[in-house]
Amino acid sequence: MASSRFNSIIIILFICTISLSIGSISCKEDLITNQAALFVFGDSLFEAGNNNYFDSVSSFRSNFWPYGKTTFKFPTGRVSDGRIMIDFIAEHAWVPLIPPNLQPGYSNSQLTYGLNFATTAAGVFAGTFPGSSKDLGTQLNNFKNVEKTLRTNLGDAEARRVISKAVYLFHIGANDYQYPFFANTSTFSNTTKQRFIDFVIGNTTTVIEELYKLGARKFGFLSLGPFGCTPSASIIERTKIGSCFEPVTELINLHNQEFPKVLRRLERRLPRFKYALHDFHTSLSQRINNPSRYGFKEGKKACCGSGPLRGINTCGFRNGPSQGYELCENADDFVFFDPSHLTEKAHQQIAELIWSGPPNVTAPYNLKTLFRL
Repeated sequence: MASSRFNSIIIILFICTISLSIGSISCKEDLITNQAALFVFGDSLFEAGNNNYFDSVSSFRSNFWPYGKTTFKFPTGRVSDGRIMIDFIAEHAWVPLIPPNLQPGYSNSQLTYGLNFATTAAGVFAGTFPGSSKDLGTQLNNFKNVEKTLRTNLGDAEARRVISKAVYLFHIGANDYQYPFFANTSTFSNTTKQRFIDFVIGNTTTVIEELYKLGARKFGFLSLGPFGCTPSASIIERTKIGSCFEPVTELINLHNQEFPKVLRRLERRLPRFKYALHDFHTSLSQRINNPSRYGFKEGKKACCGSGPLRGINTCGFRNGPSQGYELCENADDFVFFDPSHLTEKAHQQIAELIWSGPPNVTAPYNLKTLFRL
């Protein structure tokens, strides 16, 4: 069904191209006025290749085998064996694959379908994995440049229409909570955990409000996943292999308790502000803890990596040829492809819940409803 839908989009675009060349149909206007764009902000969960196009640390790129091996048959920069949830959501929304905004060569006409600003290792703060990603503030600035281009190409009225009709999808914050432990910083000796969470949510809220000022009205969010329970996190404490890393788990749980309250306040305060919030934490936890229920054989071990649970990220000789890695036979058997990132199959299942999940999973709207508004 999904591939059929995507093929239909390609056919429509082909017909429009031919029609435009002979001047018989004004497809440009139809596509602009009838199509809701998808603009994506966040981290490696949504990464579609932006890290390929700037001088990021090589260990945060995924432009090598076996990434991309399942569907694309070559590495695209997605941190998975194949497609990611953004790709499946785009198919449901009847838009082509959303290109990375740093990718050279995409046409201005593609902007009316959206862009993906997410980068691996991104956080709300510029100091999270510095030099390895584009933080949320930088992603916002990149969008502002796109907004100016839309106004130049389409005129103010049509640009406003595209911006207000679009959906803005976010997953951000998890790296901010993981980085202090990764870098062994003194973050939590200088501030309380609750204050740090307030900073993360407050900075995220500022970006949301900035987009709203530019005309954005429809937003999608994922709660932060159980990133203290990934294969990489589950081997941090050597005496508790397979157990969640509690310091990160605690921060993520506190974040997930507070963030919905902020969204409800925004909804009350900002006219026409509408949002979807998917309970990604529960969706992924269910698959980690009960993999067979969702068609997987392994929920806690990665398909690609080395060491216990394949939790050391050497996938694809990421850290050089001297560090080997193991690769599973069938990625569809696994929830995690590498020690921190999902397989295409897991991405697809989560995407379905974001798109059309019931209110106990995605609320107060799901993305299907937002795209129709």
